[in-house]
Amino acid sequence: MDGDVVLRPIRLRDQRAWREVNRRNRDWLRPWEATIPPPTPSGPIAHRPTYRQMVRHLRAEANAGRMLPFVIEYQGRLVGQLTVAGITWGSMCSGHVGYWVDQSVAGRGVMPTAVALVSDHCFRTVGLHRIEVCIRPENGPSRRVVEKLGFREEGLRPRYLHIDGAWRDHLVFALTAEEVPEGLLGRWRRTRSAPDRSDQVGSEQAGRQDPSKPGHPGK
Repeated sequence: MDGDVVLRPIRLRDQRAWREVNRRNRDWLRPWEATIPPPTPSGPIAHRPTYRQMVRHLRAEANAGRMLPFVIEYQGRLVGQLTVAGITWGSMCSGHVGYWVDQSVAGRGVMPTAVALVSDHCFRTVGLHRIEVCIRPENGPSRRVVEKLGFREEGLRPRYLHIDGAWRDHLVFALTAEEVPEGLLGRWRRTRSAPDRSDQVGSEQAGRQDPSKPGHPGK
């Protein structure tokens, strides 16, 4: 945690609060929400999971060491979700981060703080070497999150994820442990203490998880 921002594991009993936040933010999240592509003639038909199915899947992936699923709390209230997915060990030691946040707290530094917290946890506790975030070029608010934190832009992945009903291009942003030896949260705190008016007009938003693979970072 850092001040009013807390990351904790997602729980089955979060269902009511999670659904309420999602309902209020339906229009806010829809342009960045992962969707299920049309099935191929020989492929399986995928369906959006229920909340309980999503949480059980996230827990199973976490127990297998492939995912770290969290909810974000701000001032004691559930305001979003953040998942480190696609965790790979061996010679890569990498994972990618996906997130979404309640529009009512956008612009308060909640999401940059949450990403900084989880990045430090991944680098210092879990032992990952690289963190990646993939964002649609049109999603300016989400891009500002990683830009404020100093993630490097590495290039474009054409038609990378099925978002809002079509295959969408995504920009890749990344950070390695060597780039933040002092910790990303510490660097973010110093950045916030410097004069900066961008957070007054910006906001943070991002898509939710791939409905067929809960926790996938669709933005």
